[in-house]
Amino acid sequence: MTRAAVIGSGAWGTTFAQVLADAGCDVAVWGHDDALCRRMNATHVNDAHLPGVLLPEIIRASSDAADVLAGADLVAVAVPVQVAREALAPMAAAVPPGVPVVSLMKGVELATDVLASRMLAQALALPDERVAVLSGPNLAKEIAARQPTATVIASVSDDTATLVARTVQTAYFRPYTSSDVVGVELCGAVKNVIAIAVGIAQGRGLGYNTTATLVTRGLAEIRRLGLRLGADGETFAGLAGAGDLMATCASPLSRNHSLGVLLGQGAGLDEAITRTEGTAEGVKTSRAVAELAATLEVDMPITDAVAKVLFEGLPVDDLAPMLLGRPMKAEAADVPLDAS
Repeated sequence: MTRAAVIGSGAWGTTFAQVLADAGCDVAVWGHDDALCRRMNATHVNDAHLPGVLLPEIIRASSDAADVLAGADLVAVAVPVQVAREALAPMAAAVPPGVPVVSLMKGVELATDVLASRMLAQALALPDERVAVLSGPNLAKEIAARQPTATVIASVSDDTATLVARTVQTAYFRPYTSSDVVGVELCGAVKNVIAIAVGIAQGRGLGYNTTATLVTRGLAEIRRLGLRLGADGETFAGLAGAGDLMATCASPLSRNHSLGVLLGQGAGLDEAITRTEGTAEGVKTSRAVAELAATLEVDMPITDAVAKVLFEGLPVDDLAPMLLGRPMKAEAADVPLDAS
């Protein structure tokens, strides 16, 4: 039996542990909260992050990382991006040699502007060939309810991507493979920022025209940055791109969308974070991506506007006029119609 270790006992880490168990793996979950781990072992429920979901009894939890990682054939990492490097570095020596490590994280590290998989590889001292990223329309609560979904697993190594895909496939969780690590991961990171923008608009009472505009133009700016970073343009029309963006921007189960709605309804950022009851990665990712885009001279107006709302005091009512008041241009080009 394949042994799998999941680093992170939040909603997504716990849900992915269920996927692995349903795929036939013996699963151990690491969490920093020892009391929660003990409750999970006693009740088979993660009452803090996934209440009401009865987990397979084969899943065990522990706050001892070395114990969780011992003998693992596959490691999955699902901790908040901004604290991941600090959390993972002490675990590097305990990761079994040669095993694939899958990043379930969605975001860009604020201190370095690097994508989560690059940060993970650095923190755990892994070669690129052992790292995979998983992204797609993967709302944790729907997957925990075993509702059908598909996802993309990307790695520079076809063998790694295929091995991970075979390990996680279940009757309700369908993986596809890709070699476009940058494109898949960038989609997973920036879609959270666009979901905040959509949530803000909906919180202000704006309708489907505005939502459609933000989603499609959001995808365009994700693609611009991705192409500058060497991604494959086809990725953005697939599950990791348009698919994940649609799910995250439409669903009230998305923490980033929900946080945006609260902001649009007048809540302050601290209040919105508290009421969202989870990590909305798009908050800090917005600033990291805006900084990266500025450095690369890539135009990302929605991301930039969200960062200004979150960190520079831009009123939410100024977000739409800021975007719509930009210079006129052809939809499929970045060249203004009137260049004078």
